[in-house]
Amino acid sequence: MSLIDKLDHNRLPAHIAIIMDGNGRWAKARGLDRGEGHKEGVEAIRRVAEAASRASVQYLTLYAFSTENWRRPSEEVNGLMDLMVYALTRETAALKKNGVRIVCIGNVDRLPGHVRETLQECIHETAGGERLTLVIALSYSSKWELTEAARKISRDVKAGTLREEEINEEILSQYLTTRDLPDPDLLIRTGGEQRISNFLLWQCAYTEFYFTETFWPDFNEEELYKAILNYQKRERRYGMISEQIESDQK
Repeated sequence: MSLIDKLDHNRLPAHIAIIMDGNGRWAKARGLDRGEGHKEGVEAIRRVAEAASRASVQYLTLYAFSTENWRRPSEEVNGLMDLMVYALTRETAALKKNGVRIVCIGNVDRLPGHVRETLQECIHETAGGERLTLVIALSYSSKWELTEAARKISRDVKAGTLREEEINEEILSQYLTTRDLPDPDLLIRTGGEQRISNFLLWQCAYTEFYFTETFWPDFNEEELYKAILNYQKRERRYGMISEQIESDQK
């Protein structure tokens, strides 16, 4: 019996974010080139997206490439870019058929032209998907995002289209790349590390964290459902006490 049958469908996380870590170590443990780990990681993306859709998760955000990842050896970066184009080209039709909408957050202006074109075509082709929104965090980091938001707010205040006294949490959120997305309910990190690596720092203020030793290429539907089951055992208080939560649920 699959773990999906044990899920409480009344307490599912609407939005799951995943830091996909461990591709390189997975490959190294098998005596393979790091690129082989990234290829297997693409297969894991397909498995997990399908599993999330089956579990009626509405949003799945994947940390695919950070702004810091541009510092990696050029050979690896170029390989990742080529793999991204290949994966998007191969999967667009299936994503569209399965009702999956692709959204991208990050500094896409830094991407090579052919990657941007392929990405935009995939976003356009899948725009009508209503079953699952798959958010790709690409050339993304929270520090970049918050810095850009501060610059835009500063420009709007200077231009007179925004007053300083109007700035609050809701206004700031509207200047983020995630402005059209709900905050994640659950953040999963694979690969054994226990940090969030500059990912969705603002959005994860009250997110539940789940860390697993499993490398990303080995992460599958059962691993996803195990994380959701763990999430469902927790009490989300948002600064309140248990008695208040229980009273609100009556």
